[in-house]
Amino acid sequence: MNRSGTYVNQPGGYKAFIPKPLPPTPPVALEGDLLNILSKADMSLARLDGIGHVLPNVNLLIAMYVRKEALISSQIEGTQASLEDLFEFESGEKPKNINDVAEVVNYIKALNYGIERLGSFPTSLRLIKEIHSVLMKGVRGGQKMPGEFKKSQNWISPASAALNEATFVPPPPHEAEKAMGELEKYMHKKEKLPILVDCALIHYQFETIHPFLDGNGRLGRLLITYYLYWKGVLTKPLLYLSYFFKKRRQEYYDRLSLVRENGDYEQWVSFFLSGVIEISDSAIDTSKRILELQSDHRNLLWKKKISSPLAVGILEKLFYVPYVSVNDVSKEFSISFQAASTLVAQFEKARILKEITGRKRDKRYIYADYINILSEGTK
Repeated sequence: MNRSGTYVNQPGGYKAFIPKPLPPTPPVALEGDLLNILSKADMSLARLDGIGHVLPNVNLLIAMYVRKEALISSQIEGTQASLEDLFEFESGEKPKNINDVAEVVNYIKALNYGIERLGSFPTSLRLIKEIHSVLMKGVRGGQKMPGEFKKSQNWISPASAALNEATFVPPPPHEAEKAMGELEKYMHKKEKLPILVDCALIHYQFETIHPFLDGNGRLGRLLITYYLYWKGVLTKPLLYLSYFFKKRRQEYYDRLSLVRENGDYEQWVSFFLSGVIEISDSAIDTSKRILELQSDHRNLLWKKKISSPLAVGILEKLFYVPYVSVNDVSKEFSISFQAASTLVAQFEKARILKEITGRKRDKRYIYADYINILSEGTK
C-alpha cells in the first residue's frame, strides 16, 4: 500500500490521485545520509538568518531577493520578463511585456501581503486564499477563480494536453478541499519532525493537492518562505528556492512524482534540503558581494573626487532603485535638473551608471554591476 496516497477512478473515466494526510506512515526515516544533509541544511539556514541580523541594509537585501524570487518563480510558469523590465516598470515606465511584468509584481505583492497579515492573522486556508487572490488579480489565469479553491477538475500536462493525456491528475474538488483541511491541521500541529522536513512535506502536499485552478506552482513556492517565517525559523524572509527548482526543474518534477508513485518521501526531502543548503549559501555569498560593491563604489567616488554627501546619497539610493533618469534624481534629491544631470554624467563616466536607451533625450540609466549580481539565474 502506497503511504503517500492512491489513484482512484473518477466518474469521468479517469483516475485522480488522492493523497493521504501528513505525516507519512511509516514516518520519514531520518537516518544516514538524510540525517547528515538535514544537519547541513540547518546550519546553512542558521547562517543565512544570522546575516540578517548583522547586515546594515537587510531590508534592501530582502526587497531585492523578493524581486528575484518573484521573477524566477514566474519564469518557471512561462513568464518572459527580466529584472530590467521590473525596474523599468517600478520607475514609472511601461515595458513592452507589461502583462508578464504584472505577474511578477503580483508575486511581490502576494508575498508581502502574507508576511504583513501574519502580524494580525494566523496561517489558515482563509489566508492562503487571500494570498492567492493577490497573486492572480488581473493577470493570466485571473479569470480562474482567484482566491477560491477549484470547483472543477484540473490536471498537469505538457502543452495544454487533454485530461486523458495528463502527466498528473490531482484530487477532484471535493477531495482537494478535504485534503487542504487536513493540511491546515498539520501546519498547526506542534512539530514532531524537524521544521525543514515539515516544510518539505508541506510543499509536496500542497503541489500534489493543487487546490486552485491556476497559480499553484507560484503559491506553493511562496509558501516555503512564508511557512519558515511564520514558524520563526527565519526572522527575516530571506530564503527563496525557486532558483534551485528552476535549475533542476525536471528533477524537481520527477522527485515529486516518485513520492506519489512509490511513497518515497525520503528522496524528496533530501532534494529539498539540498536546495536549502545551496540557496542559503548562495544568498550569503550574494550579500557579501553587494556589501563589497557598495564599499568599492564609495571608494571610487572618493578617488574621482565626487564624494559629496549628495553623491553618496545617490549611490545609496541606487541599491534600492537601480534604474533611474536625470529627472528621477532631480526629484528624489530636490536639486535642479542641471545639477542632477552633472552628477549622473559623473556616475556614468566613473562607470557606475550605464545608459541603456541610446536616446538623446529622456535617457535611462542602470546600476549595471549591481543588477549583474542580482540577476544571476534570471536569464
